Amino acid sequence: MTETKNNNGLKVLAGLLGVVLLGTIIYTVSLYQDKKKTTNALTQEKQLVVEDLNSLKSEYDKAILESNATNEELVEARDNIAKYLDSVKTMKADISSLSRYRRQVSVLKAEREQLLRQVDSLTTSNTMIAMQRDSTYVELEKQTVFNDSLVVQNTQLADVVEKGSALNIVSFTLDAVKERGSGKLSSTSRAKRTDKLKVCFTVANNVIAEAGDREFYLEVLDPQGNVLGESYSKTNDAGASVTYSKGTNFYYENKALDVCDYIGKPAGDFQKGNYMVNIYDNKLTLLGTNKFTLK
Repeated sequence: MTETKNNNGLKVLAGLLGVVLLGTIIYTVSLYQDKKKTTNALTQEKQLVVEDLNSLKSEYDKAILESNATNEELVEARDNIAKYLDSVKTMKADISSLSRYRRQVSVLKAEREQLLRQVDSLTTSNTMIAMQRDSTYVELEKQTVFNDSLVVQNTQLADVVEKGSALNIVSFTLDAVKERGSGKLSSTSRAKRTDKLKVCFTVANNVIAEAGDREFYLEVLDPQGNVLGESYSKTNDAGASVTYSKGTNFYYENKALDVCDYIGKPAGDFQKGNYMVNIYDNKLTLLGTNKFTLK
């Protein structure tokens, strides 16, 4: 009877121990599962922080790349994020650290928004300045083209005025003359009787020519092509030169004017043959040519 009671007690005790052991196992498994869930949650939270920081860094990289000039504030902010990334990747995940970094991510996001607004404002300002600069450049180009056009027009007008103000002759006559004892001159066609060559021409009227003293140059060539007279020489601005017999001076008043001058005979008598006379203005422009023959 006593032995039966003892066996029953042992069974009860064994049952209680089993219940306690089972409870301990269940509790241990529950703790493990809770810890695993917590670790997974912390790992996921850490990964979210890393992703947020990577996203912020990428946005700064893009903003820096698109910026025309290096923005020191953007570069500094990006470098700080890179440091936070390194810290988060190497830290041991725990609630306290993750909470601190999550708060820091929020601060960094707010800072990013402010910096990007500043960059956008600066970019807009730079764009406006560039547009104004381009507009000014276009206007300057237009003004330069206009000025060049004016220069061309003024040059053309100056050429027209210069050409239009040049004097021309409308008639040109030659005559061989003999001077009598009384001083009277009579025409002749014989070389031995000729004392002088009379050259006459009419300067045309020109209302835009400058009035004042003028000089034309007479070039008289004998039958051998030699220049009669003192044989003066003149060179113009273009480098062309003429050897002439005599310079004829007259005063021009914008009206038609008759001018005559004489070329004295050389040493000895005039030769028989054909003579040529050329008239040049003060720029050595040939105004007229005429010929005559002495017998």
